[in-house]
Amino acid sequence: MSSETLERIARNKNVARAAARQLSMEQLHKLAEVIGEVIEQKQDEERQRQEDEIQKERKLAEIREAINDAGLSMEDLVAEQPRRKRGRPPKNGGKAAGKS
Repeated sequence: MSSETLERIARNKNVARAAARQLSMEQLHKLAEVIGEVIEQKQDEERQRQEDEIQKERKLAEIREAINDAGLSMEDLVAEQPRRKRGRPPKNGGKAAGKS
């Protein structure tokens, strides 16, 4: 079954009912069990993602506090970007410099 078919079934109750009519009660119970496990797994993954995000925010706050306690700013930590030369590059691309 393609993901498009599953999406159609998930979006429309009548389509889901029509698909369910083709399955036996045993198959429907097995499907419900599998879907329940998938839902539980996705919830666990989402919980873990949220916990990771919270940990990341805590670490950022600690680092910011340490920076402030040290009397530094973010600008002190970021090296100045090298300035690019303005203007056009040489017409021959520097090939003439190698010829003698």
